[in-house]
Amino acid sequence: MSKYIFQSERLGFRNWTVDDLHPFSQMNMDKDVMEFFPNKLTFNQTKIFLNRLKNEFIQNGFTFYAVEIVENGEFIGFIGIEEANFDADFTPCIEIGWRLKKSAWNRGYATEGAIKCLYYAFSNLNIETIYSFTAAINKKSENVMKKIGMKKVGEFFHTKITKDHKLNPHVLYRINKEIVIQ
Repeated sequence: MSKYIFQSERLGFRNWTVDDLHPFSQMNMDKDVMEFFPNKLTFNQTKIFLNRLKNEFIQNGFTFYAVEIVENGEFIGFIGIEEANFDADFTPCIEIGWRLKKSAWNRGYATEGAIKCLYYAFSNLNIETIYSFTAAINKKSENVMKKIGMKKVGEFFHTKITKDHKLNPHVLYRINKEIVIQ
């Protein structure tokens, strides 16, 4: 039996383990990886985040999955879905997101993984609509949203970030099941 919940061509998607804590923490302390987030995460904040993701999977059957390169088992970050429930006119909703360590950038992993997650969410979890959002200045993530077939449906000010912060406004993208599953 595979340790992966599902796989793409190069990536394996699984629930989190204690072995992920140190590489995940290093990634969350990298200023480049965390450029479009309000703060880098401390080791303890990463531990809390990892445990939340683990529990989300147990409760919901999905999460921002830990992602590995299948060929060598290298942990590279997360790609997946979770429920977003901050105060906005489109929440609560299911959000797709990704965060990869720097050495995994520019290899098509985020796009490949996000496409596979969409397919899995729509075909196996019977989710109807998925959103994605990021700071308007985060053009790399916005480009992934476009590449995976999502359409821009608006902009908004994230309520967990002050309105005058450089990370506001956010762009909002959406995709529906019938676009991916035909």
